[in-house]
Amino acid sequence: MVAKFRKSGGLTELQRMGIGLIIAVMAMLTAGAVEHFRLRYAQKDCPRCVNSSSLSIFWQVPQYVLIGASEVFMYVGQLEFFNGQAPDGLKSFGSALSMMSISLGNYVSSLIVTIVMKVSTSDDMPGWIPRNLNMGHLDMFYYLLAALTAADFVVYVVCAKWYKYTRFEERSSRGMKNDEVRV
Repeated sequence: MVAKFRKSGGLTELQRMGIGLIIAVMAMLTAGAVEHFRLRYAQKDCPRCVNSSSLSIFWQVPQYVLIGASEVFMYVGQLEFFNGQAPDGLKSFGSALSMMSISLGNYVSSLIVTIVMKVSTSDDMPGWIPRNLNMGHLDMFYYLLAALTAADFVVYVVCAKWYKYTRFEERSSRGMKNDEVRV
């Protein structure tokens, strides 16, 4: 769709990844707003109540849709970037780098949760992510993630502006003679 409206063609891999980061910020802001709204109507004094909130589960659909769209833009753009910017002999290495960045991101996410739980918890306060979510402030955690993702986007834009695309010549077997061997 974008290629129809732009004279220069579709989105580049770097632009796709940037759009993915913007959508991720919107998803975290949406999740924070929904959680803030849910906490208003939660029964804080009843930790084991079955219906401790009258908010429907379907309020989570918007942030899940946004996270899905963000991951599509990020992961597809990232994989295409690593494969397109690597020479033929290193394409599998580019794919491995892409997968490694995803797994590293999962470890960093766990680290962030651990740090937030340690920092936000005190003797008289349950913290942002307690066992009973009605007593915590998960909304603040989502807003923190939105701020961290926005900061990541700023750093990403700076790095993406510095990057110069590499064009590799197309290699085909048409120009090779029958007795030549590809190494």
